[in-house]
Amino acid sequence: MKLCRYKFHMLLCMDELNEMATEVHIGKLIKQQMDEQGRRAVWLAKQLNCDRSNVYKIYRSASIDANRLLRISQILQYDFFHHYSRQV
Repeated sequence: MKLCRYKFHMLLCMDELNEMATEVHIGKLIKQQMDEQGRRAVWLAKQLNCDRSNVYKIYRSASIDANRLLRISQILQYDFFHHYSRQV
């Protein structure tokens, strides 16, 4: 009986790990797209009318305001929202 509980717990943990693996870390995706386009944080900061340090904060953020994400999507001409819609 104890072994069955352990296996059940392990299955629950595996489900949680799988769910965590599909979470979107939008900052990392923005950074990745910037790198692919050969763009630097200074450039994005200028486009967003903010300081370069704010861009680094965006890179570290797991989530972002929808309006800001829309603006970044427009600037980089890349649809970041599709990363979320794939999870629906």
